[in-house]
Formats: sequence, C-alpha cells, structure tokens
Amino acid sequence: MLSNLGDGFLIAMTWQNLLLALMGCFLGTLMGALPGLGPANGVAILIPIAFSLGLGPTASLILLTSVYYGAMYGGRISSILLNIPGDEPAMMTCLDGYPMARQGLAGEALTLSGIASFVGAFFATWGLVLLAPQLVKIALLFGPAEYFVLFTLAFATLGGISSTNQAKSAFAAALGLGIAMIGSDSQTGSQRFTFGEIHLYDGIDFLIAIVGLFALSEVFIFLEHHKGGAVGNSGAMKIGRIMPDWPMVRRCIPTMGRGTVIGFIAGVLPGAGASLGSFLAYSVERSTVDPDNKTFGKGDPRGVAAPEAGNNAASGGALVPMLALGVPGSGTTAVLLAVLLQLNITPGPLLFQKNPDIVWGLIAALFIGNVMLLLMNIPMVGLFTRVLLVPTRILMPVVAMISFVGIYSITGSTFDVMLMVGFGLMGWVLRKLDVPMVPIILGILLGNEMEVNMRRAMTISDGDWSIFVGSPLAIVLWVVAIAGFLAPIVVGRVLRRKQAALSDEIAEGD
Repeated sequence: MLSNLGDGFLIAMTWQNLLLALMGCFLGTLMGALPGLGPANGVAILIPIAFSLGLGPTASLILLTSVYYGAMYGGRISSILLNIPGDEPAMMTCLDGYPMARQGLAGEALTLSGIASFVGAFFATWGLVLLAPQLVKIALLFGPAEYFVLFTLAFATLGGISSTNQAKSAFAAALGLGIAMIGSDSQTGSQRFTFGEIHLYDGIDFLIAIVGLFALSEVFIFLEHHKGGAVGNSGAMKIGRIMPDWPMVRRCIPTMGRGTVIGFIAGVLPGAGASLGSFLAYSVERSTVDPDNKTFGKGDPRGVAAPEAGNNAASGGALVPMLALGVPGSGTTAVLLAVLLQLNITPGPLLFQKNPDIVWGLIAALFIGNVMLLLMNIPMVGLFTRVLLVPTRILMPVVAMISFVGIYSITGSTFDVMLMVGFGLMGWVLRKLDVPMVPIILGILLGNEMEVNMRRAMTISDGDWSIFVGSPLAIVLWVVAIAGFLAPIVVGRVLRRKQAALSDEIAEGD
C-alpha cells in the first residue's frame, strides 16, 4: 500500500499536476464561499474547462477533486462572516461561527475552521487509503445480480437522511433512468425514445445533463430573481486577528478527532453525506462537552471545529464507495463519477488493478491539496472574503459563458448546446418544485449499467427472477436498500426536527 502511495506521489508531483491542484484548491475555495454554489455546482462548472484543455485522466481528476475539497473548505467563509451557509453542510458552522465573528473573533474562527477542515480531510484521506482496497476485495464477490441490487441500493439511499420527500427522490431517480434509456438498445440495437432525431442515437451525454442541471439552472434562478447586488457587504468584512491562541486550538483537538471519525463514517455510508456528518459531529460534541448549553451557540470555538472536521471528513469518506464500488456516496461524487466514465474509466473493483496510476495519483494529490488548502486559507483569508463582494450580475454571466463555451468545445455540436439549455430549464423547474438533482444524475450515469447487469443475471438464470435474492450478499444489499429508503421517512424526520429545534434554541439564546 505504501509503495503504491509512493508511486502516486511521483505521479502527482509533476509541475503540471501541482499547478492544477493549486488552481483547483483556489477556485474551489472561491466557489465554496459563494452561497448557493457549493461543491457539486463548482465541480460541474469546471468540467467543461478540464475537458476543453485536453488534460489527461489523472490531471482532470486532480483538478476537479481539488475543487471538491476546496469548496468544502470555502463553505465556512460566508457561514462565519454573514450567517449564510455556503452550502448545506456548512449550516452547523453558522451556529457558533457567526457569534464568534460578532465578538470580533472572525479571523480566529476562520483559521480554526481551516485547521479543523484540514484535520478532517487529511485523516479521511488516510481512511480512503486503508478502506478502499479492502472494499475492493469484497466487491470481487459481486456477480451481475449483486451489481443490480447494489445500483438499486444507491438509488434507494442517495436521497439521504436529510431528504424531505422520498416520493420526489423516487420520481427523480425514475426520470434519470428514463433519460438513460434514450438511444440504442445495447442488446438489439433498436432505437428507444429518439423520435427520429439522429443526434440522440448514441444517447445523451451525461456531461451535458450535469452542466445543464447544476450550472445553468443556477443562472436561470438568478434571472428569475435578478438580484444584482453582491452577496455580502463591506461591513461584514472585519476579520480582526487571524491566528487563534494555542489554548483555544488545544481545547479543540479532541473535538476535531471526534468530528473526523463521525464524519468519515457518515461519508462512507451511501446517502448520508457531509450534511449528516456535520450535524452529528456538532450534536455529539455539544452533548459531550456542553450538555447544559452554556457555551454552544454563543461563540464556542468547539462548535466551529466539530462541524468543519465532520463535513470535510465526510467528503473524503464519500470517495471510498465511488472508487471501490462505482457507487457515489454523495452528490459531488456522483458528478466525479460522471467524469471518470467520460474518461472511459470504470470505477469499481478492477479500477485498482487496471488503473493504479490514476487511483494512487489521485489519492496522493488529495494529500497535497489538503496541505495547499491549509497554507492558502490562513494567510489569504482576507482575499477569499472579497469574493462575497462580487455582484451576481457579473458572476452568473461568467458561469453561463463557461458552460456554453466548454460544452461546445467538447462536443462541437450546437444541438448538444441547445440540449444543455433544455436541461438547465428542466433543472430550474425541478428546483422550484424541490425535486433533488442527484438521483437524476445517478439514473443517467448508472441506468445503462443497471440494465446490462439485470439482463446478464436473467440470462444466467434462464429467466428466473429469484436470482436477485439468490445469494447472502444480495439479500444483505436488499435489506440495506429497504432500510436506506425508509430511514429518511422515520429517522430523517426526527433528525430534521432535532436540527430545527437546535437552531431555534440557539437563536432564542441570542
């Protein structure tokens, strides 16, 4: 393992890859700081750039995963300074980060959150190194029937514990599977849902769907509300002292350790993700060190360190099932899965055997990116807060331009550009209806593989449907899938109620 990791560092530490990691970390932090964009949108926006530059597989993944990690770091900036979370996982950081900023400790809160983010992401990457190869050994036991059930599990759980409506998640998954069926039948070669349009004979490129649903839909939402001002204001930019004192950091070290473990476990579990990791890390820390609620919610540094370590550890944990099983653990890893497939790289048990240079180069780049982010985020924190002053009337046209130019440079087809606009409009409508985007993307990505494995299993069993419950592994996966689908209905409702009560209680304390 250490030998493979050493080879990965040799691959990652070329001038081109180091420059791409630095650029990805910088751009990711900027995008994470902007409320509403977040890591999934940030990665989706930069996919066209990665492909139009003609980067190789390893270089493309290094750039985009650096954006992913950078955006997780950046989400804390608007949470602490403006009480506006950059993305959903950063919501818990607002509870103590914003009170610290109001007490004149904004710089110390930002630096402490950067250190906690580094600790969470660094040890989660080690977890990825240790756990992913072990999962690969289990994955080699999978046959076509087990893979079909595994993909079903992904659809059942990716709505997540925080899902507010499982019916909408199921509708989104069905919509994604329907889009995946467009094109030529893989067995018979007959056309399905193409309506005589020759451009649809090869199906719909998932990059077009991803950029449209994530990036362009954000532009359409801006056009609808037409908010031309900046996100922040100059009065919110008082940073103050940057470095926290050693007693504050030392008090937060056990907090970071607990948050990292909780976040990593939440990231590995399909559908749990960084939001749950952040919430659980904060809740456990509060009940452990402040059961009487005397300091939490009033600017306790541990209330900043816990969720930041938790959500960044979850981002590393979510890469484990994606690389080892080909099943994304979060929305952003679903976007990264699309990048792998576009590069003709199939994640799963054979990835570590067929493409070890890509896997270990990527893992090594994650370690390098974490160090870059720590060194970048502390001295440059004042610069990153300036992005909150960029007017959205400037920002959104840039996002649209990158989307149009990038997709056209990849496909060279005006039909694909118009199709992307169609997906953008669809994403805008679905977001207004509160329908999640991730199950749609997952359906487009995994739909064909799911169909192929189902047909293979049926061929092996000569049409006997019992093959899908014919092994202990398949039965276990079915149980997990059913439990994962029902959990948001039962457990998720309780967790959301507790989260809302926690926020209300702290708000009243203010």
